[in-house]
Amino acid sequence: MLKRISITGPESTGKSKLAKQLAKHFNTVWVEEYAREYLNSIGRPYNYADILKIAKKQLSNELELMPQANDYIFCDTDLVVTKIWCDVKFGKCHEWIEENILEHKHNLYLLCDVDLPWTEDPLREHPDKRKYLFDLYLKELKQKKLPYEIVNEFGNDRLQNAIKIILNTLK
Repeated sequence: MLKRISITGPESTGKSKLAKQLAKHFNTVWVEEYAREYLNSIGRPYNYADILKIAKKQLSNELELMPQANDYIFCDTDLVVTKIWCDVKFGKCHEWIEENILEHKHNLYLLCDVDLPWTEDPLREHPDKRKYLFDLYLKELKQKKLPYEIVNEFGNDRLQNAIKIILNTLK
């Protein structure tokens, strides 16, 4: 049975890199973060409605890639990310996102710790709130009783930590 693994957490915690590395290690596919593509294409500041479009397309991309996956599929971000993003930016979240977090939950959420140095990027917004955001992710995963593990360390150690978690958790 296919195991769906979300790489989640605050900005600049290595989610994209880790998703790609894990897919390579496990010889499978990974779902790229759609938000980056979308935000680069709109040519204006994003709004509340944009986050719902991003969430729906992120999930759609994942569902489309699942038939190509081999035992695991790794998702660079998920609906938990869009929920936290909505809550922090707009003080509310779309009902569709809330409903679909549980309807399309992953087998494992790898919550990336904020132990990596911040990397500047024009699409990133909160270099000074990473610990606060990490705590929001942790709270959300716990409240929704979603299976998660925290991934930390640097470089190859971070990847090896994630691999060990996957192998020990999803036997």
